[in-house]
Amino acid sequence: MSSSGSGVAEDQKQPAESVFLQTQRPRPAPRPAQHPVGDRGWRHLRRRLVCSAQGHEAVAGGGRSAADSLHRCHPAGPCLHLEVFEGNQDLETPVLALFNTSTVARYIRINPQTWYQNGTQGHICLRAEVLGCTLPDPNNIYAWQTEPTEPKDKLDFRHHNYKEMRKLMKSVNEACPDITRIYSIGKSYTGLKLYAMEISDNPGKHELGEPEFRYVAGMHGNEVLGRELLLNLMQYMCREYKRGDQRIVRLVKETRIHLLPSMNPDGYEKAFKKGSELAGWAWGRYSYEGIDMNHNFADLNSEMWNAIEVETDPSKLINHYFPIPEHYTSEEAFVAPETRAVINWMQDVPFVLGASFHGGELVVTYPYDMTRDWAPREHTPTADESFFRWLATVYASTNRVMSNPDRRPCHNKDFLRYNNIINGADWHTVPGSMNDFSYLHTNCFEVTVELSCDKFPHVSELPVEWENNRESLLVYMEQVHRGIKGVVRDKDTEAGITDAIIKVDDIDHHIRSVADGDYWRLLNPGEYRVTASAEGYSPSSRTCQVMYDHYPTICDFRLTKMPRQRLEDILAKGGKVPKDLQLRLRQLRLRKLRVTTKAINQRRSASAAKRAKRM
Repeated sequence: MSSSGSGVAEDQKQPAESVFLQTQRPRPAPRPAQHPVGDRGWRHLRRRLVCSAQGHEAVAGGGRSAADSLHRCHPAGPCLHLEVFEGNQDLETPVLALFNTSTVARYIRINPQTWYQNGTQGHICLRAEVLGCTLPDPNNIYAWQTEPTEPKDKLDFRHHNYKEMRKLMKSVNEACPDITRIYSIGKSYTGLKLYAMEISDNPGKHELGEPEFRYVAGMHGNEVLGRELLLNLMQYMCREYKRGDQRIVRLVKETRIHLLPSMNPDGYEKAFKKGSELAGWAWGRYSYEGIDMNHNFADLNSEMWNAIEVETDPSKLINHYFPIPEHYTSEEAFVAPETRAVINWMQDVPFVLGASFHGGELVVTYPYDMTRDWAPREHTPTADESFFRWLATVYASTNRVMSNPDRRPCHNKDFLRYNNIINGADWHTVPGSMNDFSYLHTNCFEVTVELSCDKFPHVSELPVEWENNRESLLVYMEQVHRGIKGVVRDKDTEAGITDAIIKVDDIDHHIRSVADGDYWRLLNPGEYRVTASAEGYSPSSRTCQVMYDHYPTICDFRLTKMPRQRLEDILAKGGKVPKDLQLRLRQLRLRKLRVTTKAINQRRSASAAKRAKRM
């Protein structure tokens, strides 16, 4: 059994570093006959001070059995059993604090006696985990509601290190070779491959009109739940596809899904060696080089905002496909190889939608993650604010824990007030985030999902966490089919046009068609005026209606080459100029001649008027 809670300390200082543990229990009585372990009943505690306004971290615990203990019993009231444990000075290594005798407790209260010197200037969270044996409550007539149940899905619920992860992915591929493919997008600093699993009815190939989706986990190596959820998702989709589950079959046939369970395998291996019990709040978070990858992508936000301030002609500003600054691409730039690998992956695969998984909170955040003018926090929306709020709500509202109105906050911020979603920059500014980079450099929309209060949950919690997130994982993937999609073609040749710009009126963010001319534009239901344009072609506009169905609206475009471009193409191939093009060119020459003649006549009239005025 495990449970966790959090509290905020205010103005609590004592001379010694210690944690004061108080348990409240009934007066001494014979132990219940149904006690599952008899006289061997025990509890051990892991305690962590995990956050403060200044970003400090500490670990409180007891490295010895409690030397100082106190029992206080009242004849007509409860008995108090008090333990005092020395605090650990190591900021990263928790220490197990064991009761010196078996203890049966109804309430466990942890009172910190000391904090940091600046503890009164901000909030400091205390997280506690209590692991031990469950005791049936004789007063609980609904005991069946709290009894653990077997998970519905028989999946491999455990923490997988690098070798075990690779082995599991291989087993899924062998079980479903027709719909899965394992590939590597690059290597970590220590040489571990960044393995991804593709799930599609035609693995290894981009199909015209089929959107590409990605889930990324393990950017912070010690935030491990996302890794295990993606491994479970691979197994689940393989099994359900073979069973003929129509929802899964439709996803596989209509979507090309990419799952990257470990973006930071070096950090994970570090945290894995400590395990759930002893992994600290930041132990294994960073890459081998000490890089926080969620701050390591190119800061395109600043590039965009600087251009807005300098440029006087708004028509010359770009709002998508921002180029990566040269200083970022140099060999001297402090960019993790894992980050570079993911950027190359983004550029190679035309992703439409994605999400990255983190841990330590329960909330879904959406771009922008970075505030303008470097404010600590400020609501900073994108041009697609309404759709990003929809995406975040889709995951949060279907997550069993997030959607529970009675759940307690993880730390000192109650995200229930925001329906468990928040603009990333309105929580705290994150320059160089993957979400912002993805939105500004590619066509892909992406959110961040903070999956659990505990960054490294105990293995026994994994089945429950899968149940909490299974529906969210599936319904979020289905959102890749919301909005409009189509193919931009050459009207004469029917060939797809690459890099055609798709503009939606009143939304200042464009996307582009990919290699075969297909595109996807995520939109909420409504009516939109959409324009497709490409270099050398006349733009084309049409009205597209997005419905509430789970299928996108088809909006194809056929663009006509501008006469000059068309003529150059024909002459370059040694072809004969068709009559319609000859007529069109003649009309353009006459129009240009009329405009030129009119301008000349106006200038002559003006000159004659000036001469007449002088006379």
